[in-house]
Amino acid sequence: MRPFEIVLVVAEALVCLGLPFRPPRVSALLGLVIPVAVAVQVLAEGARWPMAPAYVLAAFLGVWALGAIPAVRQQMNDGRALLPGGRTRRAGVVLAVAMAVVVTVPSLLPVFRFPSPTGPYGVGTLTYHWVDHSRREIFGPDPGAPRELMAQIWYPARAEASARRASYMQDDALPDGVARLLGVPGITFRHLRQVRTNAVAGVPAVPGRHPVLIFLTGAHGFRQSNTFQAEELASRGYVVAGLDQPYTAAAVAFPDGRTVRALPRDRMRALIDQSLTHTLPQGLIPHLARDVSFALDRLSDLDRADPRQVLTGRLDVARAGVFGVSLGGIVAPPAANLEPRLRAALVMDARMTAEVVRDGVRTPAMWLTRDAATMRREGWDETEIQQHQATMRAAYGKRPADGYFVTMPDTFHLDYTDAAAWSPVSSLLGFSGPIGAERAHAIINAYTVAFFDTYLKGARPALPVFSGVHVETTPALSPGPPSG
Repeated sequence: MRPFEIVLVVAEALVCLGLPFRPPRVSALLGLVIPVAVAVQVLAEGARWPMAPAYVLAAFLGVWALGAIPAVRQQMNDGRALLPGGRTRRAGVVLAVAMAVVVTVPSLLPVFRFPSPTGPYGVGTLTYHWVDHSRREIFGPDPGAPRELMAQIWYPARAEASARRASYMQDDALPDGVARLLGVPGITFRHLRQVRTNAVAGVPAVPGRHPVLIFLTGAHGFRQSNTFQAEELASRGYVVAGLDQPYTAAAVAFPDGRTVRALPRDRMRALIDQSLTHTLPQGLIPHLARDVSFALDRLSDLDRADPRQVLTGRLDVARAGVFGVSLGGIVAPPAANLEPRLRAALVMDARMTAEVVRDGVRTPAMWLTRDAATMRREGWDETEIQQHQATMRAAYGKRPADGYFVTMPDTFHLDYTDAAAWSPVSSLLGFSGPIGAERAHAIINAYTVAFFDTYLKGARPALPVFSGVHVETTPALSPGPPSG
């Protein structure tokens, strides 16, 4: 919980401890202070629904305190309990249960903190709306509408310790979309809007031209889903553009107020499954892969003249890579095969298309995934496990370029995203594997940085070594020197 939330809950606990017992005067006086503590907490940190039990209890205690004052005055001389006999015991049980709810709900759904990036730079962020007038939106209701994207960019920036950090999510459409995917009430994840990242909006970029990376999220995901990874890369000197791709992202909110929600799960699954068995020149995967080329074009435009006057002259699109998780990991290799500007592709826990199984990946590629036993423990269907493992292995085995296959046992699918860190009980709920989100993210970041440093910066870092993690390498080519 946040600092003022803790103060409020502790004050309520003190009142509840004293309310059924004697002398009641201290509890009554504290009870009058509780509504003030609520007002201070809401003004300082903002209200959020997981604190609703605390707010309701605060209202009860405030009303009780007002009503109890005359009785307190009468009883101050004799020290009698305000709630005598059995009523005292019953009140104690009720208040104990109430306090358990007050503490548990906001603790399970916290306003969590992202770990500080370990690179030498601060992190800046900007969001852009891009329209591709050369392509039609094949999944929308209007066949004449152009393809549109929302892009969030993280970049190396001058560190400003006192600057206000950017919000994790900017509107209710996204957390509502995530809740819809999980089948829970829309309000469930709205508190994530109050989570602050390590990035500062619009802060000046570090001088120099930096390699660029395109990030692709999973089905029903969102462009910020791997903020832990994007911020680490930005702090290490990369510009990362995370894409919200309409009809596959959970909810894409455009500047004019429109919100485009994802295709129904069954339809999207069918479209993805088609790519696993057929080489399709059109369809979902090629459509998403072309977004990557379009994004690189827009990044080139920003390098020439950023309308925000932040990224002009800062982007080296000649040194570009792509990385993705789940559906984004499926799309990353076809995008690399399509786009000659991409020099490296990182795939996180994703099946491969028929095209990639047949041809491999033309650029150096790294797969980050887990073993079949871990997938069974997570509850995956045996057919899905076989598709997942066999297609990745087949694509890795083609080896037209350098390849790395990193197996991370005890990681579940959401460990490859921020979602594993949303709650301290993610492991108990089956959202995070035994490895835990903190260790999983540290390992993922270490391999991500080492991989892209090798192929986009011409560095020669040693591959990280972690206990229990198995790394296979098939270097067919030596990494070339960086351009620019």
